[in-house]
Amino acid sequence: MYSKKLGQNIMIYRKEKNMTIRDFSEHAGISSSLISQIERGKANPSLNVLELIAKALEVPLYTLFANDIDPDVLISRKEDRSQIYRKNLNHTVYNILSPDFANSPIEVLSMDLNGHSSTTDYHYSHKEKEEIAILIQGEVYVELNGEEHLLYEQDYVRIPPNTRHRFINKSDLTCSMLFVLTPAI
Repeated sequence: MYSKKLGQNIMIYRKEKNMTIRDFSEHAGISSSLISQIERGKANPSLNVLELIAKALEVPLYTLFANDIDPDVLISRKEDRSQIYRKNLNHTVYNILSPDFANSPIEVLSMDLNGHSSTTDYHYSHKEKEEIAILIQGEVYVELNGEEHLLYEQDYVRIPPNTRHRFINKSDLTCSMLFVLTPAI
């Protein structure tokens, strides 16, 4: 389980708490020599020792193993985005904005809905997802469980799991929306 990054992470958290190795050693109940070796990547700590360290640092255990994050995985470039079309290609286009869409617990989409159209002919719902929709441009109706509500620019609607819904654009202009979907809590 040796990892130089693990030791560096522990040292960073310890220093953020303004603790010397000796202070931290007393607080965690671990010898200062072991902490020093772990921080330098020279020791292979047991799970019990790592749990003591995480508890003393007041951080979840997994954060000790966090690696550097590759920004290329976190950035979604406009030219690289995938698009999803509804049945009628002339009315609704979704752009997948989430970087690493398949591996993220949060899905972010944008949608352009042309005038005099709707997202679907009938309602749909998400069984295990919660949805937030934000109207960026235009006016649109959101139909929630059969009842229509008019949204204006910068309005948002929260759609809990299992809520029948769809969006309807009754104007001549295209409206743009942003969607955030996350697993239900």
